[in-house]
Amino acid sequence: MKHIFKNVLTAAILCFSLNSCKELDTVPYVGQVSELVYKDPANYKLILAKMYAGLAASGLKNGDNDVDLKGYDGGSQSYMRAYWYLQEFTTDELVCRWNDPGVPDLHAMNWTAANSFSAAFYSRILFQVAVSNEFLRETTEAKLSSRGVTNTQDIKNYRAEARFLRALAYSHAIDLYGNVPLITENEQVGATLPKQATRAELFAYLESELLALDAELPAPKTNEYGRADKAAAWMTLAKLYLNAEVYIGQKKYTEAAAIAKKVIDAGYTLASNYRTNFLADNNTSKEIIFSINFDGNETQTYGVTTLAINGSIGGAMNPADYGTEQKWAGFRTTKQLVNLFDDKADKRALFYTNGQQLEIDEFSTFENGYAVVKFSNLTSTGVKGKNALYADTDFPLFRLADAYLMYAEAVTRGGTGDNSLALNLVNELRKRAGAGNLSTLTINDLLNERGRELFWEGHRRTDLIRFGKFTSGYNWAWKGGVKEGKDVEAFRTLFPLASGDIIANPTLKQNTGY
Repeated sequence: MKHIFKNVLTAAILCFSLNSCKELDTVPYVGQVSELVYKDPANYKLILAKMYAGLAASGLKNGDNDVDLKGYDGGSQSYMRAYWYLQEFTTDELVCRWNDPGVPDLHAMNWTAANSFSAAFYSRILFQVAVSNEFLRETTEAKLSSRGVTNTQDIKNYRAEARFLRALAYSHAIDLYGNVPLITENEQVGATLPKQATRAELFAYLESELLALDAELPAPKTNEYGRADKAAAWMTLAKLYLNAEVYIGQKKYTEAAAIAKKVIDAGYTLASNYRTNFLADNNTSKEIIFSINFDGNETQTYGVTTLAINGSIGGAMNPADYGTEQKWAGFRTTKQLVNLFDDKADKRALFYTNGQQLEIDEFSTFENGYAVVKFSNLTSTGVKGKNALYADTDFPLFRLADAYLMYAEAVTRGGTGDNSLALNLVNELRKRAGAGNLSTLTINDLLNERGRELFWEGHRRTDLIRFGKFTSGYNWAWKGGVKEGKDVEAFRTLFPLASGDIIANPTLKQNTGY
């Protein structure tokens, strides 16, 4: 089934309201109805659904109303949209014409601790952690026994998924913010101010948790579509190892290669057509390992795929060609991304050029810069999605292609593995795209191939940092606020902790530079 938990919003309204939205110990307040909700085992899956829905939607009602986090715009505070802004707007992959407060600062790379998008995602991470922790507290064997719940195997599976979703949130926290509060179900809510963990402590926690989940989560491809299985945890762990040199100053490339190989051997296959992964029926792709699910009628949100589709349509473009009636005229890309496609036969170069100029002379004119048409609300047969405003297209957080590239990079960086296999995996992706084979692999080849294969999928900032080209060593149009691009301060590899949380918890230490 494409979209799980259709009654998630109703269940969420029943089960959750938010006590405090900007404090570090933000938790879902269940109150007097808690025992009533958890007494019925049928509710447990609906509560789990809220955790998954939290990755896609901003709150409890369609249209991004009744949001989880007060004080942030409903449309832009959803988890994956906020994550996408931080991972893409700060790189060579995307520029935005809009002047919403905080947006221009991301591409200019001069954001502060008050940046609303950085603060919203930081709060989103903590909210996801809080919801997961509350579920884990309420589903212990002792709690279930006290309620007379005896058929607990499904609930044990739900607990494993809740732990994965918490680990996923913390994997983003260690990458974007570095040193954040580490809170588990074992902490008593409100007893003390949450303690800030170092990046090394977060790394150790995540490694341990993801390894433990290997025995708890369902086997690859056996869970419902859009729900986590072992392969989703493997992808998260492989990314943790691949970036270990950035996070903790230790090389973990052998470990990264080994985990990526487990994914490669798990039975997923590349979609024969690259674009299948980004269309309104991309749930049919055998390549997607873990997706954030959207439905034009059931999840009416201005979340990440609706944003990516509608936001990139402007100028001479016809919205109907992409399954929508919307023309938000916001996003284009830089010539640096366009120029990565040096093989003109490469079908991944999904740009709209009619009436667009390659150079971005200034931001306010949509025709400055090529538009990106990677995501669409049309199906693989050309049928429009269910809704002309909200996309059916799921966001492919983890794809097999990424596992191929992670394995190739880890081995090329010196990790134990098969160099011939690494080259063959990269060439499989290029063959699908219609591009010629590479004869050898260099580190720079791999960064460029990741750009070609994974652009606009929320990887670029992390990749540029790992390759040492984010703050210096590589400049792109309007990086640092100037047309030709310029180096920026080294501390920009981390975002600041939200200023509201620094005020709420004076034990926290702000990241350097903020």
